[in-house]
Amino acid sequence: MSKKTTRRNFMGQTAAISAGLWVGGQRPINANTSALQSLSAGCIGVGGKGGSDTSHISEQSVAIVGLCDVDGGTLTKKGREFADAKQYTDYREMLDALGDKIDIVTVSTPDHNHAGAAIKAMKMGKHVYCQKPLTWSIHEARKMRETAEETGVVTQMGNQGTSENGLREAVEVIQSGAIGDVSEVHIWSNRPVWPQGLGRPEGEDPIPENLNWESWIGPAPMRPFKKGVYHGFNWRGWADFGTGALGDMACHTTNMPVMALKLWDPIAVTAVKNPGLFEGETYPASSNLVFEFPEREGLPPCKFHWYDGGVLPDDSLINQLPESFQKQIQAQREGGRKTSGAVVVGSKGLLFSPDDYGAKYFLLPEDNFKDYQKPEQKLPRIPFVGGGDERQKWEFVQTCKGEYEPGTMSNFSYAGRLTETILVGNLAIRSPEGSRIAWDAKNLKCTNMPEVNQYIHREYREGWTLG
Repeated sequence: MSKKTTRRNFMGQTAAISAGLWVGGQRPINANTSALQSLSAGCIGVGGKGGSDTSHISEQSVAIVGLCDVDGGTLTKKGREFADAKQYTDYREMLDALGDKIDIVTVSTPDHNHAGAAIKAMKMGKHVYCQKPLTWSIHEARKMRETAEETGVVTQMGNQGTSENGLREAVEVIQSGAIGDVSEVHIWSNRPVWPQGLGRPEGEDPIPENLNWESWIGPAPMRPFKKGVYHGFNWRGWADFGTGALGDMACHTTNMPVMALKLWDPIAVTAVKNPGLFEGETYPASSNLVFEFPEREGLPPCKFHWYDGGVLPDDSLINQLPESFQKQIQAQREGGRKTSGAVVVGSKGLLFSPDDYGAKYFLLPEDNFKDYQKPEQKLPRIPFVGGGDERQKWEFVQTCKGEYEPGTMSNFSYAGRLTETILVGNLAIRSPEGSRIAWDAKNLKCTNMPEVNQYIHREYREGWTLG
């Protein structure tokens, strides 16, 4: 079942070259040679998003033979759906035990455990689907990309907007020159929706009998268990485990403009509004960052503005958006629900997406684009009909089978660079407000504030390795 045969390089090179999306050379993919050959999977993290990731893989005729979760209650619940799957609370044990019985591994844990699990699986020759952001650290993102390219396995990151036809069309529109030369991108998020801007609580609580706290902490520094503080949804705000609002949502909201404009490898990031990490523990409740990109393959220099925690772009930009959306902004300012949005500013107009996944877009001002004709299609469209999550799992599984020639668009070659780019912003968040981080992307280091380089990677706790 786990035997693989190296196929030709079928990852849509023609489309990739014409669109300029994928970076670096794609290695041959170790895909199954026949759709009749069944695939099996071991799933790491099966609660919350991991629960749907597991089920959606199964819906694509993948046999779930292993379930891993640190929470015994979550494991028991998912085990009712997949009664024949063996259960584990440590991904290392599952991969060692089922290494010759699985073809696919899904990784849907908190951010800090992504890289260790995914790299171990790839080195074992397993195809890997990993949730966003791809990794907790910049160094891990580089290693994930390199390992995927070295092993040639099929990979996909869980930013499902990549699999939306609307996002791919928006990329084609921008690359066609419809809005002219792009000098600015503005993206704001309704995150965080979990606690940030607070310190570590004192004391500790008894570790629940059904929780493997050792495995939950994984490679991060050990700390006492506190009920309701880390385990569960709130881990995203804690710097040892999550990547904050930027890490959580930027792999979604920046995906479309990054892909269209090749916004890789910023040369600098400035923390315009930045209270900094609170006591070194949690990300700030709000921030505003500016990423600087130089000229890229003939594209003009570009600045990317990021806002979270209710911070919004200036009115000069907001006032150019559709009136209906301006009303939502006004409601937000009056204490209502926070909005998200992305605006790509060109010399001939704007492209605005109110969708976190870039799947919907408007060309503005509307009067200037009344007779606009969409450009010729250059990117593949996914034929599977379903929600964004299901479409992305279809794309991944069919590529693993060798039945979908274009391949996964958010493969780790792409997703690794996207994640590297985004996480440089968290270095700026660790610096004083107003600081401009000069970034050497090739060598993964800050050249003007060496004190932040310690956060590019960290030593793993004993017993945990990067693959």
